[in-house]
Amino acid sequence: MAQDRPTASELLAAIADFLRDEATPALDKAEPRLGFQMRVAVNSLSILEREARLGPAADAAEQKRLAKLLDRDGTLDELNRELARQLRTGKRDERDAALMEHLDATIADKIAIANPRWK
Repeated sequence: MAQDRPTASELLAAIADFLRDEATPALDKAEPRLGFQMRVAVNSLSILEREARLGPAADAAEQKRLAKLLDRDGTLDELNRELARQLRTGKRDERDAALMEHLDATIADKIAIANPRWK
């Protein structure tokens, strides 16, 4: 059962903040290689935090777009498999404006989670 507060997203953000702001600078002075590894870990925690916070809405929006695009219901996994099948067989390609709009929105949501500073 999920807890009320702090949320998983808040916990991940707090851990990442502590490691980035306090542990990483100390490691940079004592052992630069470990400081680098800590920055990688902090970045991973930040991605997990954004995924916990933004992922469910992004998945729901993707599923809704796919259901409309494919004119059928299904799970996100089922709909993505059907889209992949249609792409492999040539039923859809980059000339399909609705497909490209869906892909643009899906990629934007994924980038917002993986690296929101990327433009």
